[in-house]
Amino acid sequence: MKYPTAKNPLILRYHRLMDAFAKSDDERDFYLDRVEGFLLYVDLDKGIEELETLEKELSEHADRYHLVPKMTFYEVKKFMEGFVHEKVYDIDTKEKLLDIISAKEPREHFLEFIYDHLTELEKWQQYYQERSRIRIIEWLRQLNIQFVFEEDLDLNKNLVEKVKRSLFETKVPKDIAGARDAILTKARTYYSSEALNPRPKRGRPPKQVVKVEQEPQVTVDIYTQVPVSCRQFLYIPDIISAASVTFSAKFETEEHLLSSLRGSPRHRVDERLAALSERLESLRHLSSRLSGGEKFFGTESPKKGLPSSTKSQFKDVKAEVLEEKDMPKVEAVVTEMLPKRRGRPRREDAAEEFVGQRRRRFAIKKVTQIKSSRKKKR
Repeated sequence: MKYPTAKNPLILRYHRLMDAFAKSDDERDFYLDRVEGFLLYVDLDKGIEELETLEKELSEHADRYHLVPKMTFYEVKKFMEGFVHEKVYDIDTKEKLLDIISAKEPREHFLEFIYDHLTELEKWQQYYQERSRIRIIEWLRQLNIQFVFEEDLDLNKNLVEKVKRSLFETKVPKDIAGARDAILTKARTYYSSEALNPRPKRGRPPKQVVKVEQEPQVTVDIYTQVPVSCRQFLYIPDIISAASVTFSAKFETEEHLLSSLRGSPRHRVDERLAALSERLESLRHLSSRLSGGEKFFGTESPKKGLPSSTKSQFKDVKAEVLEEKDMPKVEAVVTEMLPKRRGRPRREDAAEEFVGQRRRRFAIKKVTQIKSSRKKKR
């Protein structure tokens, strides 16, 4: 069957493909459309009629829809072992991760350990993104699909949306034609040898400039060739960063994964922040009580034209503040309650304790002058 031909390479979302590769298993199927580039997710929670209609569409147009490959246990284990041997440098951490990989349910326990160690989490996310990118490019090259990742384009958001709308049009304005040329040039890089074997650039490293983090520009999904039977199975999640794509096939989002982890570091941080906020609130309460009458009556001074009831309240507050100032400090109370140290006291502590005894001893003791019995010779 003949399908409309795209006039430029397909603009695909890399993070969506990455998420589909991670979640594709025996219970979930994902399909990529080679005509327009949209993804289909066979959701088993849909009705039987809808699923049968979708199955008929997929079987009749098998040359149009391609099943996203499922990760085998060997591939999952190879991902984790490659990270441990290439990116983990601490010996104890490496041994712990290798023990987890060789035990039962290594995938979930591996992620639980990684998310509890923030120093390894950033390295894992970068490594997982690089390896997944190579795997996706290999698959698309096997299908002989001309594509480009939208995250790699340096084009304006509105211009990319125009290119999507005119995907099957031959005559287009000059700005869209220029954008098509740029997309075609970028698509050729994915079929080069460097795309599968990225190497570090040689030469002098660039100057270190403070990197300004900007929110990624994500365009609207525009599809014009989606069959009616496939519209409710479109897979269009809002994924804009690699950190939100989890390696887990059990949890759909990173939030679900973090909520399931035992002793997640983010929960610990929230507990510390809550304790710190309580302490700050108590300090504010004490400072407001010790600050005087101006804190209670605003900017107006309590001496100018206050009623008698207000003056009496101010006197009570002032007396209460003075009583609190005369109270002993917390440190003095704590030192009195704590038991004293045993053994010989220090010189600083014993100075005040024995000063009275020294004075009595020196007052009682008298020194007499020593007289020699021999007479001086004249």
